[in-house]
Amino acid sequence: MTKTILITGAGSGFGKGAAIGMARNGHNIIATVHVSSQVTPLREEVAALGLSDRIRVERLDLTDAYDIKQALKWDFDILWNNAGMGEAGPVWEIPIELVRNNYEINVFLPLVLTQGVVQKWVRAGKAGKVVFTSSMGGLFTPANWGTYVSTKHALESIAEALQQELAAYGIKIQTINPGAYYTGYNETMADNPFRWLDDEVNFTKRADLRKGFDDFFATPEGKMDPQEMIDRMIEIVPADDGKFRNVVPKVIEDMLKDHQLQAWESRI
Repeated sequence: MTKTILITGAGSGFGKGAAIGMARNGHNIIATVHVSSQVTPLREEVAALGLSDRIRVERLDLTDAYDIKQALKWDFDILWNNAGMGEAGPVWEIPIELVRNNYEINVFLPLVLTQGVVQKWVRAGKAGKVVFTSSMGGLFTPANWGTYVSTKHALESIAEALQQELAAYGIKIQTINPGAYYTGYNETMADNPFRWLDDEVNFTKRADLRKGFDDFFATPEGKMDPQEMIDRMIEIVPADDGKFRNVVPKVIEDMLKDHQLQAWESRI
């Protein structure tokens, strides 16, 4: 069945790839991007692919209340909260305003949009679906990624609550939890601490943090082909049925399950 799907953060990475794939599968896509300068290039790319009849490109800056107000007027069956950003670095030293901003972008603003959408659906008696792009980091916490993954932990709780609260209205909730796929997102996030980390001030040294990030990205688990995740998203997002939580790849799902079991025995 053809669905109309609103995607936030569709200007690059997973959102863009899945938007194109779902359109090719016959779905209608409202592909939204964060800044105006992304709109025309994506429209031109969509036209070159022959998908202009399936993909509508709009700006949706979640920090702009008027953008959100406009988006709430659009008609769609599925809201995919995919936009996000990340702050990395040691939690015990990161400037607190950066933590607040990460929560604003990844948690509070998607919740504002989601509340508006699901309340509109409930009033209209519409059975829709909301999907959140979480992360493997929504289910465990590696050192120096704590700020970002804590926002994904928050999304996991919000999604789980929404699933219970909205089931009676026929509204479905789902999360997608990608591993460390090589889209440039994680690599850019890893650069963020170096705009504030100061060897003259901080206990954590820049060279040590950089080596830790570089060592991770050099592993197979740190540089996986994103097409695997995009292919799964193309299946998961439009589906009427499926698992509430969707971790990809399977090896990461197994690792997270082991980690959560071990957490019960973890000692101080």
